[in-house]
Amino acid sequence: MGVAIRTAGEDDRELVVRLLDEAFQDDPVSVWVFPDPAHRRAAHPRLMAAFLDITLAEGHAYLTEDGTACALWLSVPADPHQENSENPASEGDDDAALLREAVDPDNERVELIGRLTAGIHPVGRAHEYLWMIAVSPDSQGRGLGTALVQHVLDRCDREGVAAYLEASSAQGIPLYERLGFDFLDSPLDLPDGPRMWPMWREPRTESEPRA
Repeated sequence: MGVAIRTAGEDDRELVVRLLDEAFQDDPVSVWVFPDPAHRRAAHPRLMAAFLDITLAEGHAYLTEDGTACALWLSVPADPHQENSENPASEGDDDAALLREAVDPDNERVELIGRLTAGIHPVGRAHEYLWMIAVSPDSQGRGLGTALVQHVLDRCDREGVAAYLEASSAQGIPLYERLGFDFLDSPLDLPDGPRMWPMWREPRTESEPRA
Protein backbone atom coordinates (compact mmCIF):
# COMPACT_ATOMS: atom_id res chain seq x y z
CA MET A 1 0.00 0.00 0.00
CA GLY A 2 1.30 3.46 -0.90
CA VAL A 3 1.98 6.29 1.49
CA ALA A 4 -0.75 8.95 1.59
CA ILE A 5 0.75 12.42 1.21
CA ARG A 6 -0.96 15.79 1.33
CA THR A 7 0.03 19.45 1.19
CA ALA A 8 0.58 20.97 4.63
CA GLY A 9 -0.95 24.31 5.52
CA GLU A 10 -1.10 26.83 8.33
CA ASP A 11 -3.23 24.48 10.42
CA ASP A 12 -0.34 21.99 10.38
CA ARG A 13 2.28 24.51 11.49
CA GLU A 14 2.72 23.27 15.05
CA LEU A 15 2.93 19.63 13.94
CA VAL A 16 5.45 20.27 11.17
CA VAL A 17 7.67 22.45 13.37
CA ARG A 18 7.68 19.72 16.00
CA LEU A 19 8.63 17.09 13.41
CA LEU A 20 11.47 19.23 12.05
CA ASP A 21 12.73 20.14 15.49
CA GLU A 22 12.69 16.54 16.68
CA ALA A 23 14.43 15.24 13.55
CA PHE A 24 17.16 17.89 13.40
CA GLN A 25 17.96 18.59 17.06
CA ASP A 26 21.00 16.30 16.87
CA ASP A 27 21.78 16.81 13.18
CA PRO A 28 25.46 17.75 12.71
CA VAL A 29 24.64 21.08 11.12
CA SER A 30 22.11 22.01 13.82
CA VAL A 31 24.65 21.12 16.50
CA TRP A 32 27.18 23.37 14.73
CA VAL A 33 24.71 26.26 14.53
CA PHE A 34 23.66 25.84 18.18
CA PRO A 35 26.58 24.14 19.98
CA ASP A 36 25.16 24.57 23.49
CA PRO A 37 22.49 21.86 24.03
CA ALA A 38 20.32 23.97 26.32
CA HIS A 39 20.36 26.92 23.93
CA ARG A 40 19.69 24.59 21.00
CA ARG A 41 16.57 23.22 22.67
CA ALA A 42 15.28 26.78 23.04
CA ALA A 43 16.36 28.36 19.75
CA HIS A 44 16.24 25.47 17.29
CA PRO A 45 12.42 25.34 17.11
CA ARG A 46 12.41 29.03 16.11
CA LEU A 47 14.73 28.26 13.20
CA MET A 48 12.54 25.37 12.07
CA ALA A 49 9.47 27.60 12.32
CA ALA A 50 11.18 30.26 10.21
CA PHE A 51 12.06 27.69 7.55
CA LEU A 52 8.49 26.44 7.49
CA ASP A 53 7.05 29.95 7.23
CA ILE A 54 9.28 30.67 4.23
CA THR A 55 8.17 27.41 2.62
CA LEU A 56 4.48 28.05 3.23
CA ALA A 57 4.86 31.49 1.65
CA GLU A 58 7.12 30.60 -1.27
CA GLY A 59 7.13 26.82 -1.77
CA HIS A 60 5.39 23.59 -0.80
CA ALA A 61 5.32 21.66 2.45
CA TYR A 62 4.21 18.04 2.23
CA LEU A 63 3.04 15.86 5.10
CA THR A 64 2.24 12.17 5.32
CA GLU A 65 -1.41 11.66 6.15
CA ASP A 66 -0.52 10.09 9.50
CA GLY A 67 1.49 13.20 10.46
CA THR A 68 4.77 11.36 11.04
CA ALA A 69 6.93 12.79 8.24
CA CYS A 70 7.23 16.02 6.28
CA ALA A 71 9.28 17.64 3.53
CA LEU A 72 9.90 21.27 2.59
CA TRP A 73 10.42 22.09 -1.09
CA LEU A 74 11.12 25.35 -2.90
CA SER A 75 10.72 25.87 -6.65
CA VAL A 76 13.78 27.73 -7.93
CA PRO A 77 13.33 29.49 -11.27
CA ALA A 78 15.94 29.68 -13.99
CA ASP A 79 18.60 32.30 -13.23
CA PRO A 80 17.04 33.25 -9.89
CA HIS A 81 19.84 35.71 -9.07
CA GLN A 82 19.24 37.65 -12.24
CA GLU A 83 15.56 38.43 -11.75
CA ASN A 84 13.99 41.46 -10.11
CA SER A 85 17.15 42.84 -8.56
CA GLU A 86 19.76 45.42 -9.55
CA ASN A 87 22.15 43.89 -7.03
CA PRO A 88 21.21 40.18 -6.99
CA ALA A 89 24.33 38.99 -5.16
CA SER A 90 23.18 40.79 -2.03
CA GLU A 91 19.77 39.13 -1.82
CA GLY A 92 21.02 35.93 -0.18
CA ASP A 93 23.04 37.91 2.35
CA ASP A 94 20.03 40.09 3.17
CA ASP A 95 17.82 37.04 3.68
CA ALA A 96 20.41 35.41 5.95
CA ALA A 97 20.72 38.55 8.04
CA LEU A 98 16.95 38.81 8.43
CA LEU A 99 16.77 35.16 9.44
CA ARG A 100 19.38 35.68 12.13
CA GLU A 101 17.56 38.72 13.49
CA ALA A 102 14.29 36.79 13.69
CA VAL A 103 15.68 33.57 15.16
CA ASP A 104 18.78 34.22 17.28
CA PRO A 105 20.26 37.73 16.84
CA ASP A 106 23.45 37.05 18.80
CA ASN A 107 24.29 33.87 16.89
CA GLU A 108 26.32 34.65 13.77
CA ARG A 109 26.17 31.02 12.65
CA VAL A 110 22.44 31.32 11.88
CA GLU A 111 23.37 33.93 9.29
CA LEU A 112 26.54 32.16 8.17
CA ILE A 113 24.81 28.88 7.31
CA GLY A 114 22.41 30.80 5.10
CA ARG A 115 25.21 32.63 3.33
CA LEU A 116 27.30 29.49 2.79
CA THR A 117 24.50 27.32 1.45
CA ALA A 118 23.34 30.13 -0.82
CA GLY A 119 26.90 30.38 -2.10
CA ILE A 120 26.96 26.78 -3.32
CA HIS A 121 23.39 26.68 -4.61
CA PRO A 122 23.42 26.08 -8.39
CA VAL A 123 22.04 28.82 -10.60
CA GLY A 124 21.07 28.93 -14.24
CA ARG A 125 18.49 26.13 -14.43
CA ALA A 126 15.06 25.85 -12.90
CA HIS A 127 14.87 23.09 -10.29
CA GLU A 128 13.05 21.84 -7.23
CA TYR A 129 15.01 22.31 -4.00
CA LEU A 130 14.50 19.78 -1.23
CA TRP A 131 15.22 22.08 1.70
CA MET A 132 14.40 19.77 4.60
CA ILE A 133 12.88 16.35 5.20
CA ALA A 134 11.97 14.91 8.59
CA VAL A 135 10.63 11.57 9.77
CA SER A 136 9.57 10.93 13.34
CA PRO A 137 12.05 8.55 15.04
CA ASP A 138 9.26 6.07 15.78
CA SER A 139 8.32 5.95 12.09
CA GLN A 140 11.73 5.56 10.49
CA GLY A 141 12.37 2.52 8.33
CA ARG A 142 8.87 2.55 6.82
CA GLY A 143 9.81 4.23 3.54
CA LEU A 144 8.15 7.53 4.42
CA GLY A 145 11.18 9.64 3.51
CA THR A 146 11.50 7.90 0.16
CA ALA A 147 7.80 8.43 -0.54
CA LEU A 148 7.97 12.14 0.30
CA VAL A 149 10.93 12.72 -1.99
CA GLN A 150 9.56 10.57 -4.80
CA HIS A 151 6.26 12.44 -4.59
CA VAL A 152 7.97 15.53 -6.01
CA LEU A 153 10.49 13.69 -8.17
CA ASP A 154 7.65 12.08 -10.12
CA ARG A 155 6.43 15.56 -11.03
CA CYS A 156 10.00 16.60 -11.86
CA ASP A 157 10.25 13.70 -14.28
CA ARG A 158 6.92 14.47 -15.92
CA GLU A 159 7.85 18.13 -16.37
CA GLY A 160 11.54 17.62 -17.18
CA VAL A 161 12.74 19.56 -14.13
CA ALA A 162 15.91 18.88 -12.15
CA ALA A 163 16.11 18.60 -8.36
CA TYR A 164 18.72 19.69 -5.80
CA LEU A 165 19.47 19.22 -2.11
CA GLU A 166 22.24 19.55 0.46
CA ALA A 167 22.71 16.41 2.53
CA SER A 168 23.59 17.43 6.08
CA SER A 169 24.38 13.90 7.23
CA ALA A 170 26.22 11.06 5.52
CA GLN A 171 23.46 8.70 6.63
CA GLY A 172 21.00 10.15 4.13
CA ILE A 173 23.29 9.98 1.10
CA PRO A 174 22.51 6.35 0.10
CA LEU A 175 18.79 7.18 -0.03
CA TYR A 176 19.36 10.17 -2.25
CA GLU A 177 21.68 8.20 -4.52
CA ARG A 178 19.03 5.50 -4.94
CA LEU A 179 16.59 8.21 -5.97
CA GLY A 180 18.95 9.43 -8.68
CA PHE A 181 20.88 12.25 -7.00
CA ASP A 182 24.60 12.64 -7.72
CA PHE A 183 27.25 14.69 -5.94
CA LEU A 184 27.63 18.18 -7.34
CA ASP A 185 31.04 19.83 -7.30
CA SER A 186 32.84 19.85 -3.95
CA PRO A 187 31.31 19.35 -0.49
CA LEU A 188 30.82 22.33 1.79
CA ASP A 189 32.96 22.19 4.92
CA LEU A 190 31.49 24.48 7.55
CA PRO A 191 34.15 26.46 9.49
CA ASP A 192 35.27 24.25 12.38
CA GLY A 193 32.21 22.17 11.68
CA PRO A 194 30.68 19.30 9.72
CA ARG A 195 30.50 18.69 5.99
CA MET A 196 27.49 19.16 3.74
CA TRP A 197 27.07 17.48 0.37
CA PRO A 198 25.32 19.29 -2.50
CA MET A 199 23.52 16.79 -4.75
CA TRP A 200 21.78 17.21 -8.09
CA ARG A 201 19.30 15.04 -9.96
CA GLU A 202 18.53 15.22 -13.64
CA PRO A 203 14.94 14.36 -14.58
CA ARG A 204 14.48 10.75 -15.62
CA THR A 205 12.80 9.51 -18.76
CA GLU A 206 10.11 6.83 -18.73
CA SER A 207 12.66 4.21 -19.78
CA GLU A 208 14.95 4.82 -16.79
CA PRO A 209 14.36 2.62 -13.72
CA ARG A 210 13.12 4.01 -10.41
CA ALA A 211 14.64 3.18 -7.05
